[in-house]
Amino acid sequence: MTDSDEQVWAEPPTAGDETSTLLGSLERQRAIVAWKCGGLDAAGLRATAAASSITLGGLLKHLALVEDDYFSRRLLGRELGPPWDTVDWDADPDWEWRSAAEDTPEQLQTLWQEAVARSRSAVGEALADGGLDRLATGVTDAQGRAPSLRRILIDLIEEYARHAGHADLIRESVDGLVGEDPPR
Repeated sequence: MTDSDEQVWAEPPTAGDETSTLLGSLERQRAIVAWKCGGLDAAGLRATAAASSITLGGLLKHLALVEDDYFSRRLLGRELGPPWDTVDWDADPDWEWRSAAEDTPEQLQTLWQEAVARSRSAVGEALADGGLDRLATGVTDAQGRAPSLRRILIDLIEEYARHAGHADLIRESVDGLVGEDPPR
């Protein structure tokens, strides 16, 4: 995404049903991250703030993994595809964070956008097959209980909200961009 790309404004409905509110909230967090990571060159995506090693590029790659892991693997029980399926996670548990520095801004944006598209499709599939109460088929907790789609959506909203805060600090240190939401 470049500065000239049209920003997509995402806002949960003011008085929507549960599904629309959860999906709207997740889309809002995705839009914030897209805005904070958009229009930067490789140096901007590799910048850090303070003592943290988090970069915006690493953040995009991490969130692409999280999207695929939660919606494809955990929710639908599918194997992870490229590039995740070739990583030795035991040897390099932070691979996505570390390897992002080797990727171009276009590769990182594409990886994240494609993961989001797969996630939207997976969520649509799950909503059609049980709604928010549909249980995951790829993961259970310590008591053997599978989380619902509702719980997985909440987990992703929390993940994005936490990382949107990181993105705020890093982006401001790169070029001074501040604000809570993308311009309308």
